[in-house]
Amino acid sequence: MKNYIIVILLLFSVNAKLLAQNSESKEPKVGLVLSGGGAKGLAHIGALKVIDSLGIRIDYVAGTSMGAIVGSLYASGYSGKQLDSIFKSVDFDKIINDNIPRAAKTFYERENYEKYAVILPFNDFEIKLPSALSRGQNTFNLLSKLTMHVNHIEDFSKLPIPFFCIATNIENGQPILLDSGNLPQAIKASGAFPSLFQPVLIDDQLLIDGGVTNNYPIDELRAKGMDVIIGVDVQDGLANRTDLSSAPEILFQINNFRTINDMKVKAPKTDIYIKPDITKFTVVSFDDGPEIINNGIIAANLKIDELKELANKQIKKTVDVKSKKTPDSLHILDINIKGLENYTRSYVIGKLKMRPDQTISYDDFISGTNNLVATNNFDSFTYSLKRAEKNGVKGYNLNTELKETDKTTSLKFALHYDGLYKSALLANITKKQLLFKSDVLSLDLIAGDNVRYNFEYYVDKGIYWSYGVKSRYNEFNKSVAASAFLTPEELTMAGVNKLGVKVTDLTNKVFLQTQYKNDLALTLGLEHKHYKITTETVLSSNNQRETAFDNSDYFSAYSNIRYDSYDNKYYPNEGLYFNGDFNFYFYSSDFNNSFSEFSIIKADLGYAHSFSSKFSANILAEAGAKINAKNNSFLNFILGGYANNFINNFKSFYGYDYLSIQSNSMLKATVNLDYELFKRQHILASANFANAKNNLFSTVDWFSLPDYSGYALGYGIETFLGPIEAKFSYSPESRESFWFFNLGFWF
Repeated sequence: MKNYIIVILLLFSVNAKLLAQNSESKEPKVGLVLSGGGAKGLAHIGALKVIDSLGIRIDYVAGTSMGAIVGSLYASGYSGKQLDSIFKSVDFDKIINDNIPRAAKTFYERENYEKYAVILPFNDFEIKLPSALSRGQNTFNLLSKLTMHVNHIEDFSKLPIPFFCIATNIENGQPILLDSGNLPQAIKASGAFPSLFQPVLIDDQLLIDGGVTNNYPIDELRAKGMDVIIGVDVQDGLANRTDLSSAPEILFQINNFRTINDMKVKAPKTDIYIKPDITKFTVVSFDDGPEIINNGIIAANLKIDELKELANKQIKKTVDVKSKKTPDSLHILDINIKGLENYTRSYVIGKLKMRPDQTISYDDFISGTNNLVATNNFDSFTYSLKRAEKNGVKGYNLNTELKETDKTTSLKFALHYDGLYKSALLANITKKQLLFKSDVLSLDLIAGDNVRYNFEYYVDKGIYWSYGVKSRYNEFNKSVAASAFLTPEELTMAGVNKLGVKVTDLTNKVFLQTQYKNDLALTLGLEHKHYKITTETVLSSNNQRETAFDNSDYFSAYSNIRYDSYDNKYYPNEGLYFNGDFNFYFYSSDFNNSFSEFSIIKADLGYAHSFSSKFSANILAEAGAKINAKNNSFLNFILGGYANNFINNFKSFYGYDYLSIQSNSMLKATVNLDYELFKRQHILASANFANAKNNLFSTVDWFSLPDYSGYALGYGIETFLGPIEAKFSYSPESRESFWFFNLGFWF
């Protein structure tokens, strides 16, 4: 019996030793938790570079806000080194400001962006502020591109490294764990910082930044069965009173009360706690990205012994995903659209600029999504590309979900000053879905030294011909050379060199328009114009209070073709511009008893090119002629001054005052040089040359040395009100100089 007891004890001893050895040899499951912190979250990348260098395998990733963005990409298979390269190439100004490229906008939306300084929703006769500065579409597009290699995975636990992130339900203040669905949309929701990015709707839950409720989800990660957790914390400490000088700083401080108290509990739960030095950075310090990343490396190296010890306990190392390259082109098999009520499928497809069973470049795909968002008819637009096969052809199904905006009315405002129209305040009301699903009504009322208005009603039919009506009223007063309106005999009798003239123009149009992509539009229509020019400088023969040079109604058929790929309307660095007009005037009320049918043809051609990141040139050529004009001298080409919104056939010309040169045909060339001395501040130099005389193109005179020339030197600043410019111009022929000032967008 004694021997049996000894054997049994020996067996128990050996078994216990084997169990202990197995326990010691078992690899620990390693979790990684990354906190939110905006730009400070770039320090996560530095920490990941150190973790990768040691070959540590991460078994689960959790993150909030910026931690969710970096963490999701790491979980998708990117290394810390690859993330460093990616984020160094990102233009965060475009991401944060939702700056959709000009090329992605329709002509109508370009006018909105380049004309109005302030746009406010106006529903139920109440002005409301926008829910956020940005819709986050550029963020979504970037994340969709970077995670395209895993876009077929909807269960985030099946990513190369399992992942989840935290968002906040804005309606009840509860943290929401996101571990399935559309990965880019989930990350976007986790990082939807209040007031900066608008809330994200997922499964009927309106979600904002997870940092509001849980900025360091270590408990949720531990519940996934993790034995060891590495945590990178980039949260702020509390600021002192000297740093609390603005409303955003105070709001951040209030939010930090909770997160800092949370970290007093959560930091001790972290097995390897990495705390980068981010004290001198803010949530928007993206320009300091390299330094922030380096601080992440420094902080991780402070924990190098603990990290090496963890690495030595692992046998299987880091997961490697071989292919993460975004395809250069996509073959779209089908387009599925959800969420449409007030807009048609043809409207959406027309804006996306793609068709089912079509191959497009990835850049064109992104341009199409931006184009749809730029209409401002949708609060959100999410999509996913799913691999599929149709009739033996492999490609992608594009699944989209739209949320139509309920803000169909808006008020818009702008300020402006120039030398012709003088000071002006613009107030606009825009109403969408007035009569039809995809229509828009817009009315500009312009008060100031000269009253004006612009009215437009447009029905956008997407891929089909669209149609609309326009009405425009302009007036201005200007002192001009008397020779432009009086015969030599009248000049002698009047004994004046200058006339104070008032120009009044009322133009109404009905038109059809089709647009190819965004840069090319063709318009056909009918036009009525009431044109009146008067002066009080000289009296008429019947001693009326004013003399009228023209007071006629003109009717014409017109066509316009416009191509515009400039990257910036006012300071273009790249692109082509063409605008061609043809008007056939077939009737006039004939105030001067001199009307006969005539035509006007004119065209502008521009080319912009950058020689460096700061220096660019824009070359413009303009030509125009009246055909069969005979004795009708009105609606002639009139050169002089500087403006971007001239009506009729008025043209800018440096070195001469407004309305100085008049003829029925002209040829003009301009060279503009632009050096961006500081960001959004430009040194401008221009030279223009012109031949302008009646019937210029009936002879070879148009091909001779220019009759007129002028030069300008100026400075321009881009502001939220629009460009602020001062230009000094001089003409060697007249030996006169003029200053031209401009404040705000042209309208």
